[in-house]
Amino acid sequence: MKFLSIGDIMMDVSVVIKSEIEFSGDTQAKITSQGGGAAANVAVWLAEANQDVFLNTRVGNDQPGEYLLRELAIRGVKNSQRQIKGESTGVVVVLVDKNGERTMFPDSGANSGLSLKDLPDLNQFDVTYFSGYALINPKSRKNALEILKSLKMPSVIDPGTVGALKNIPLTEIKNWLGHAAVLILNSEEAKYISNKTEILDSLMDLKKIVPTVVIKLGDKGAIAIDKEIIEVEIKPADPIDTTGAGDAFAAGFISSWFKTYNLKDAINQGSNLARKCISSVGAWPPK
Repeated sequence: MKFLSIGDIMMDVSVVIKSEIEFSGDTQAKITSQGGGAAANVAVWLAEANQDVFLNTRVGNDQPGEYLLRELAIRGVKNSQRQIKGESTGVVVVLVDKNGERTMFPDSGANSGLSLKDLPDLNQFDVTYFSGYALINPKSRKNALEILKSLKMPSVIDPGTVGALKNIPLTEIKNWLGHAAVLILNSEEAKYISNKTEILDSLMDLKKIVPTVVIKLGDKGAIAIDKEIIEVEIKPADPIDTTGAGDAFAAGFISSWFKTYNLKDAINQGSNLARKCISSVGAWPPK
């Protein structure tokens, strides 16, 4: 099976703090840089799970872009090699607090120009993962929607964070989701898009739009529906950094789901990769 991941790749600048922030003053931090971006994260974790994956994205004609392309090659992720002259590579500053929770400040850079002309021959792929950030970004939304509508294979969508989705009408978001075979999102996103207060109500509402819905419940596991509702608990873990955990979960889930169509097995596989992701700083597996 061959997977296509479409969307953003970023240079993550992680700022890890172990204390409260001293606003207007200095706060000691550990700062590192590594690859990120939802679509790239999913592609890298799919490769980590020994899957055949191609990443369709864009970087700038700059040193961060060259670095990211080298990293993808090292990690076995085939990609579109789209290095755009005159544009900068996307960058996101990730603030990681003392509990391992992260807050992100993204600048999408060259990702904003993604369009149909960037796509490879789609006939060679079986499943597409589509990052919602390409749809959320007003600079890429029109082109991203054209790409999404052009896909003839099963598509997996992660809609993106509530903070970003709040600027878009719910009817438009639901129209996007109508193109998905699988929807993977967290509980906050599920409640927001469905306009429900209870997870089960959210699950049933989203099922009206997408055949298979998976709602991540953090350290409690996940609940999902296809032909029936399945809830899977996981062993809690102490996170070092939660950046990319949802993307790792998505990669693990889809690598199992499209082979076995067993929700429990797919959730467990997703949870295994997510647990591995939160055990180190950054969204990509440690080398």
